[in-house]
Amino acid sequence: MEQEGPISYARTVVRMLPALLIVVGAFYDYFTPSQFSAAPLFTAAPLVAAPLYSRRGTILTGVASVLVVLAIHVRLGLLLEVDAVTETVTVVTVAVLAVLINLLVRRSSEQLASQREIAEAAQRAVLPQPAGRIGGLDIAVRYEAAQADAFIGGDLYAVQDSPHGVRLIVGDVRGKGIGAVAAVAIVIGAFREAAEQESTLEAVAQRLERALAREGTRRDSVEAFEGFTTAVLAELPHGEGVVRLVNRGHPPPLLLHADGTVCALPPREPALPLGMGDLGTWPDRAEQSRFPGGATLLLYTDGLSEARDGQGRFYDPEARLAGRGFPDPGALLLTLAEEARRHSGGFLTDDMALLAVRRPS
Repeated sequence: MEQEGPISYARTVVRMLPALLIVVGAFYDYFTPSQFSAAPLFTAAPLVAAPLYSRRGTILTGVASVLVVLAIHVRLGLLLEVDAVTETVTVVTVAVLAVLINLLVRRSSEQLASQREIAEAAQRAVLPQPAGRIGGLDIAVRYEAAQADAFIGGDLYAVQDSPHGVRLIVGDVRGKGIGAVAAVAIVIGAFREAAEQESTLEAVAQRLERALAREGTRRDSVEAFEGFTTAVLAELPHGEGVVRLVNRGHPPPLLLHADGTVCALPPREPALPLGMGDLGTWPDRAEQSRFPGGATLLLYTDGLSEARDGQGRFYDPEARLAGRGFPDPGALLLTLAEEARRHSGGFLTDDMALLAVRRPS
């Protein structure tokens, strides 16, 4: 918020620049000898206006530049001089080019706006916003893209109520681009179906493993066969103050107690990420921990824990959150996102997905 004043002032100055160029050019041409020319200022005005103004504004700026040049030449009796004619033709030519540039810029802006709408629709379809309260639990999610104007990448989250409790997943697909988004869709689709049908969290993890294996077999690219997904699956049984976790190579969740105590929930035995079953098979074992009333469970991807500052130090959410309290899960995630960006100087190196669940007291 502190930078809003200077930024707003700079924008105002930039938008006034075409008019200032014309005024300065007029004074320069009028009060200096005829061998001096302000043509660069008059040509710069419509060029500066092209990306800033509407088509009408760009045309008016070009017309103003040409009229001021003509008026000065008439006033000084130089209208038919060779240099004066050359200057006028130059300004007219650049004004026309500025209008064409404006058309291209506006068309690109419209295409970008369309792409943003498509990206937003894809995000809503692949990563829909869950309800704020599911199964008696307070839920909040947040997705922070590292790339400017990006909306979705390889990170994922999902929440599903089921007869066996509220089930959650947070994961990170290896890779970027459309391939990663496709893998996200596969994992989330398989998770929602399995979370509803499977009686154990271990069985849900195995369903996801098989879904990724089928996709790898179906695709022809080497990248598809080499892909994998780190993930944490959680199960919060209805009416029980416990959480069950299956961790497949993912950063461990954090449990934030009401008194400010924070503890990590790492797996007792490490396991391979989903999609790497060909390298070995180990039976999934859900690990159970207490999840008392007033506590908050935080699941996140490594975009949070691997955010670095200028000295290369990682952001440590467990240390940063210790001793602090938050009114609700949404406030917790907002704080994490803001602190991670500040820690990394405003430039995240990886996307991050955040999911927080609070059990009411």
